[in-house]
Amino acid sequence: MDEEREEFLILDDDEEETPVSKKPEESPVLPSMPKLPSLKIPGFLRSKASKKPEPKTESSIEAVAESAAGVLDADLAADGVHEFEWGIRGMDCPDCAMKAKRAVSRLPGVEQCRVSATEGSVRLSLDVGKGQVSRASSVLENLGHSPEADWVSVVGLTPREVATRLGIERRALRSSLMDIPGVLNVRLDDGKIELQRLWLSDMGLRAISEQRLDKILGSDYNLVPSKSSKLRPDQIRLLGAAMTVPLILGVIAIEQIHAIPDMMAAMIGIFGVLFAGYQMFQEALASIQNRVLGFQILTSLAVFGAVYLQEWAEALMVVGLVGFAAHLEERALFRARESMQGGLDRLPRRARLLESRPEESEGRKLNVMQPASRSLTMAHCHDEELTPVEAIEPGDMVEVRSGEVVPVDGTIIEGSGSIDRAPLTGEPMPILVKAGDLVEAGLVLVRGPLVIRAQAGGDDTRLSSLIDLVRQYRDQPTRTQSAIESFTAIWVPLVMIGAPVIGFLVADSSSEAMLNATLLLWVVSCPCSLLLAAPVPHAAALSSASASGLVARGGDVLEAAAGVELALLDKTGTLTSGQPRMTGLFVSEEENEHRVLQIAAGLEQRSNHPYARSILALAEERSLKASNVIDLTDGDAGVSGKLRGQEVMLGRADWLLEHGVEIPL
Repeated sequence: MDEEREEFLILDDDEEETPVSKKPEESPVLPSMPKLPSLKIPGFLRSKASKKPEPKTESSIEAVAESAAGVLDADLAADGVHEFEWGIRGMDCPDCAMKAKRAVSRLPGVEQCRVSATEGSVRLSLDVGKGQVSRASSVLENLGHSPEADWVSVVGLTPREVATRLGIERRALRSSLMDIPGVLNVRLDDGKIELQRLWLSDMGLRAISEQRLDKILGSDYNLVPSKSSKLRPDQIRLLGAAMTVPLILGVIAIEQIHAIPDMMAAMIGIFGVLFAGYQMFQEALASIQNRVLGFQILTSLAVFGAVYLQEWAEALMVVGLVGFAAHLEERALFRARESMQGGLDRLPRRARLLESRPEESEGRKLNVMQPASRSLTMAHCHDEELTPVEAIEPGDMVEVRSGEVVPVDGTIIEGSGSIDRAPLTGEPMPILVKAGDLVEAGLVLVRGPLVIRAQAGGDDTRLSSLIDLVRQYRDQPTRTQSAIESFTAIWVPLVMIGAPVIGFLVADSSSEAMLNATLLLWVVSCPCSLLLAAPVPHAAALSSASASGLVARGGDVLEAAAGVELALLDKTGTLTSGQPRMTGLFVSEEENEHRVLQIAAGLEQRSNHPYARSILALAEERSLKASNVIDLTDGDAGVSGKLRGQEVMLGRADWLLEHGVEIPL
């Protein structure tokens, strides 16, 4: 199969462009691992870079850090640069992605950060000895981008019990849990300990994370999916936006009825503005703190100005429209992301692991495992259970059955069958595979089963690297988009300063008219729609191309391809549909064409081979009923059965000759 490695056509231009909480299961998540003498991991000693005190609570935060550092002995130290990736909510604008990336990149230990508006995800290269992934998640959440990961609850322990046993305060307990690699957030509410965790593909870092968690919580606990009914931030925002509609009507009615004091309208207006605009104000404050000026500052200033003028209906209208617009943008981009998936969702998330591994922990079972932006449903399991592909290691034995997608790259050690390579190469014909052949993740096993010795799984497969390549090119800005982003970087501060100047110049002498003009400019100057115009069409086009087996190096290449007048293609697979069909039938003189087609359809009526489907399709097209062939038997290169006591066969010519069938010339 090595001669068929070239499967994708890659277009390039001249210039070189420069995990997860855990889900339920019945077996331990971590495989047996030796003690890690080289992983000397101090316990929750915070790095100097991460100890920058907040001005308003300097002494209290230092005390919390000291308490957290004393939770563990200095024998667990995580270091080195590791990759983290998780989904985020509220990422509906490239300008927001650019500002979020800039804010996270300033954090200690962050080597590289990529925030994708088209995928709604963040990928972080972090030196875990200098920074925490939870701090990056906190910055993003303050900017309005909460992590899209499930919460898990600690069963059998309460925050008070753990804090008392460790001799620390609840705040120090939360700080200690937040320092664990892979933990995004911690809640200590209602007598419960709840965690948001990433799935860590690095076995060493995962072991450290588990050891730290055990050190804090002990061994007598379980993790289960949280059943909290709390609303998500985006749901609260939508609820607040919907609430502004009746409040606006109420304020207008009160202002028309002179018998009702104006104080009533003010109370309703202030309540509605604070409730519906709380997240917007919080995001505006966070953007100032992180030195990335977002549109929330403009709309917040407009709301404050309306409140100052006691224009309660207008203030409510602004916060309501911002909330509705954010919801509509997110829903539209969510649908666009689904349509953009193309061929990027071909990689299976679970595999059938045949070899069990020794258990690492005897004291407890970890019942939950949830990756960041991927949907795994089970943790590491045994034999016939399904296992997340991230937990598959080189050397593991994986079974793949007929009709399933191969989940790993590996070598066949048992069984034979045929593989459909059309999804990746466009080749219409399944190829025969046997023991010793190499197979790749993402290919469909037409006929099996096979037992495969894994060579690579999860993010290490060849298909996964191609998917990452497509994602990288999809988020790579075009020249047009780069120019727009450079402009918007100065747009917000320009509008903040320029709007009052223009208001002063165009308004009459009254200060109220000048303020009204300024507020109007602040409201209408949000750059999100301008920024969405460029990346979404390019991202959709790149994903559509990837579904056809074409990897284009960025949107600029596709724009240039629109002007191509002549293309030379050197591979048959690039021109085929991957769906063979019968165009004609040739029979011997003594046979009837309809009868032969009916017998062939009867032999193939239970097969899912592409040729079988084409035969059945032709019979249906000609309104012919398949013959009642019984005792169907699959061969190496064909199928046989009996029709009214007489043996009939359909297959490859050499296979028919081996079985004594004479083929007339």
